[in-house]
Amino acid sequence: VVAPFMENVYIIGSQAAKECIVVDPGAQAERIVYEVQRLGLTAKLIVNTHGHGDHTSAVAGVKAATGAVYAIHQADLPLLKESEWARQAVADYQPPPAPDRYLAEGDALEVGGLRFQVLETPGHTPGGICLYGHGLALTGDTLFQGSIGRYDLPGGDGRQLLLSIFGKLLTLPEETVVYPGHGNQTTIGREKQGNPFLRGAPGL
Repeated sequence: VVAPFMENVYIIGSQAAKECIVVDPGAQAERIVYEVQRLGLTAKLIVNTHGHGDHTSAVAGVKAATGAVYAIHQADLPLLKESEWARQAVADYQPPPAPDRYLAEGDALEVGGLRFQVLETPGHTPGGICLYGHGLALTGDTLFQGSIGRYDLPGGDGRQLLLSIFGKLLTLPEETVVYPGHGNQTTIGREKQGNPFLRGAPGL
């Protein structure tokens, strides 16, 4: 968890292959790189679930230190250039670099024998994505424990966000562990049963 926005950075790696994916490096690039090295891993890929500055401010630092490929959905490219608020809030802010790869629905991300599927989940931002694989879903700011992402920011769309959640996330196995961009982990089944923002919808 990195300050100042208490944003969750995920390092998903294979101890066998000694390789990893870094998801949403939002601040404290040196600390993230240190953790990757402490785990004995090499970062091969940096993924942003969306383009908001609290998730992207350390991408440049991590990429410079590791040489990892940087990937994001193309629809969020404009957000990478609109992070003045992050520049003011994040002590080690660096402008995100140009992506090396654009992500889209159905893409498979493979690192160190691990394989994650890209799910397009717009609503919080136009290019929001989630990653699914190995019984895990990394949901960025789309779905939280007991809540959902904001949709009142530029590019947000509340109806689209709910369509993304119901169509892409709640169809996953109920035991799927959800790792959100902020806050604690949960499961798909728990959110189906108890998330107040999802009550009363068909299929629940």
